[in-house]
Order: sequence, then C-alpha cells, then structure tokens
Amino acid sequence: MPHIAPVKQNTPTEAFDRLLEILNTLRLECPWDKKQTMESLRHLTIEETYELADAILDKDLPEIKKELGDLMMHLVFYARIAEETNDFDIVDVLNSVCDKLINRHPHIYGDIEVTDEEDVKRNWEQLKLKEGNHSVLSGVPKSLPALVKAYRIQDKARGVGFDWEDKHQVWEKVEEELAEFKNELDITKSEVVDLEKAEAEFGDLLFSLINYARFLGINPENALEKTNKKFIQRFNHLEKRAQEQGKNLKDMSLAEMDIYWNEAKR
Repeated sequence: MPHIAPVKQNTPTEAFDRLLEILNTLRLECPWDKKQTMESLRHLTIEETYELADAILDKDLPEIKKELGDLMMHLVFYARIAEETNDFDIVDVLNSVCDKLINRHPHIYGDIEVTDEEDVKRNWEQLKLKEGNHSVLSGVPKSLPALVKAYRIQDKARGVGFDWEDKHQVWEKVEEELAEFKNELDITKSEVVDLEKAEAEFGDLLFSLINYARFLGINPENALEKTNKKFIQRFNHLEKRAQEQGKNLKDMSLAEMDIYWNEAKR
C-alpha cells in the first residue's frame, strides 16, 4: 500500500516535521534515496547552492524559495544518514547551531557590550579561537573558488584588526601591484617575459583589487558574476542578430560584430 504524504502544515514546526517524515519515508522506500551517501549528495548540494546564488543575484524570489527548500532537504538528508550510523541526528544538528549562536553573541545573551558590527565580528573571531580554532583563517574552506576565498580571507583578517586604515592606501597598493605586473611584461611586444613571475604578480594584483572592492562595500564575486551575465546577454544578442542575417560569426569581421554588440549595449 503506497504511503500518503503528510498534508501541508501551517507552522514552522509542523512544516519541518512534515519534511522529516517525508524524507524518512523516501529513505526507506525509494530506491534512489536509499542508495545516497554523504559523498554522493555532496556535488548535488554544491549545485543547489550555486542555483540559490543565481536566484539571489537575479532577485527571483519564487526561485529563491524553491532553492531554499532544496537546500533544506539536503541538510535534513545528511542528518538522516548520520542518524542511521548513530553519529548524530537532526536534533543534535539544530541544538549545536543554537548553542553556537548563543555562545558567539554574548552581547545579546551575556553582559558584553558592543558599539557596532565591527565589534561583533571581532568578538566572533576571538570566540572561535577560544573554542579551539588554531587560526582566524581556519574557517575559510579550502575548496572555495579563489576569488571568494580571497574576499573571505581579507574579511577574516579584518575581523581581528589586521587591515588597511583607509581606501586610499588600498588603491596605492593596487597601483603598486599593477606596476609590478607590467614590469614582468614586454609592453612593446605584449609578450610575457617570465610567465611564472607574471602569474604571481597578476595574482597579487587581483588580490589587491578584491581588497579595494571590499573597502568600497562591493562584493567582488557578485560584481564579476553580474558582468558575466551582462556579457552573456550581449553575446547572445550578437549571435541572434548574426543568425537573422544568415551570417556565421567565424566569417564576420570584428567591426561587423561590433555593430550588433553595440545594439545589445543600447
């Protein structure tokens, strides 16, 4: 006899219980769900996270709601797998994060006083060190994309006071790194003299630009992704217009393509 899914509920607790019940049933009865492990779910979870990130940048609230649900399901799934091996369950997970939030907000649940968000971030990092973290930077995942990682490293260091005093100093650093990068190139021929050194200097230049963006309150990952989307939109227009004219991009001159590119910009 097939299982009947629990009906839609009206409170957060009831809705969460509904998800737990459905997932427990699927884990027992569905061939696909029964086979899953933490390792097999990992890449799917990463994909869902990126889909949520896309929806946020697109300001697509219905899609954000959908992707949040998908991620919530994944989190419950991991806890269910761990429960089967008696390592922990969803109650342990929720209590753990609640305890952490309480412990790391002594200005709310204790007698610590703060004046602004920077005080909160400094306290947060200091508390993490007291909890056993060996470094302020240990909380930055190794597998983060390099651009995101650079931003998080800088933000973590700022949390303990290791930072530039003002944005003018940061911009001077950008110009310094740009000059060092140029020094590794033969500008007249546009040829790399020493690729390894140029790569290192280019990395330094990117790192300093990310730092400057952070000082301005710009998230460099969001900024770059918006530029990516803009380029894709314009290039798609270029392809469409070329197709309408019966032309192949490979056979067009750059000047011809620029006409359609400028149309897209307008």
